[in-house]
Amino acid sequence: MLLLLNIAQLVFYIGLLALAGQGLLYVLAGAKRDSNLVYQMFLVLNKPWTRAASWISPHKVAERHHPVVAFCVLAVLYIVVTLAKIEHCVGVGVENCR
Repeated sequence: MLLLLNIAQLVFYIGLLALAGQGLLYVLAGAKRDSNLVYQMFLVLNKPWTRAASWISPHKVAERHHPVVAFCVLAVLYIVVTLAKIEHCVGVGVENCR
């Protein structure tokens, strides 16, 4: 159980960092972000998260806001998995949770 929680936490953490990196480059690169190779790699890496965000968000939400929705959903999922991991470790004992 702990291994599954660790894997889920890691996947969500990588997604959060990639979305944060994309957002940072969105601001820093400005209008030239479409020709930025790193920004294009972030777009490819974050495509599953933004597709999931477009699927769960209402149609009134603009497509340019889907990465923000994905970031918020991933942040909530990361917190939920972290709390589940803490609960599991308290249940089995902290010594057995290493």
